[in-house]
Amino acid sequence: MIMIQNYTIAIMLSVMAMICWGSWANTQKIAAKTWRFELFYWDLVIGIALMSLIAAFTFGSIGQHGRTFIADLSQADFSSIMFAMLGGILWNLGNILLVAAISIAGMAIAFPIGGGIAWIFGIIFNYILILLSGQQATGRPLFLWIGVVVIISAILLSGRIYDRISKERKQPSKKGIWLSVLAGSVIAFFYGFVVKSLDPEFVSGGTGNLTPYTGIVFFALGVVGSTLIFNPIIMRKPIVGEPVSMNLYWKGSLREHSSGVLGGMIWMLGMVVSFMAVGAANPAISYALSNAAPVVAILWGVFVWKEFKNSPKGTDLLLSIMFICYLIGLVLITFSNA
Repeated sequence: MIMIQNYTIAIMLSVMAMICWGSWANTQKIAAKTWRFELFYWDLVIGIALMSLIAAFTFGSIGQHGRTFIADLSQADFSSIMFAMLGGILWNLGNILLVAAISIAGMAIAFPIGGGIAWIFGIIFNYILILLSGQQATGRPLFLWIGVVVIISAILLSGRIYDRISKERKQPSKKGIWLSVLAGSVIAFFYGFVVKSLDPEFVSGGTGNLTPYTGIVFFALGVVGSTLIFNPIIMRKPIVGEPVSMNLYWKGSLREHSSGVLGGMIWMLGMVVSFMAVGAANPAISYALSNAAPVVAILWGVFVWKEFKNSPKGTDLLLSIMFICYLIGLVLITFSNA
């Protein structure tokens, strides 16, 4: 399999993961004009599963490191498989809530709040896991924790911006914020569980016996299995709007279905390159950089989707400060392990 050993290349791949994780939701925005997010989600999961298998049979089966995907399957133990699948279930529950939040509050608000909370909690969770394994989580912890504080400030600013816009547009519901908070609180822990399924030979903090590519496939299996439970419930008891019938899914156009599949493949590509980098960057840093997705999502929401057009006076300044805070936090976290 292919694993990255160079720290600089690992950082570049983590940035690529950040771009993927901050951009996939554009496909939901595209589909949302005619397609409910519950229907979109079925295709998103198909894309995730497809990309996980593509990665396993390509990057996970060539190269000089470790075991091939098929060889790794033959020695996988039950606890490692369960940790990887649990990571998929947790991520999936949080992501369904995040997609719902995006449909209400937009990318530039839901992502900074939900993604930011997942970012902060995930850094702390992965940091603790590495310390418990007896390893050093980062070379410069002060940089890491100052970065965390700066990101928390950006999250609070996101909430403030949403509150101003809601009042101006006479949409006082805070459902978008609470969904984002709940989504981020659940998503935060998925990465650590997947890491626990992995062989410590390849990933710092790992306690299982899977290669990263095999872990990703079982993660995807957890996503697929839990979607079969979560999504029908959401369709019957929707977070937004009226109940939606599965019959509508089969009537979707090629454009509507392909949007979801593409979104899932983009997200999983971010997962793949993140784990390609994790051996050189360590899980705390790799997770921190990869989950800087709110920085990317803010740009998409502001400049492409124009989500703050005709917003109250002063919103642009708050947006700029929020974006700068995320950038400063990102830089500090990057240098915490340099």
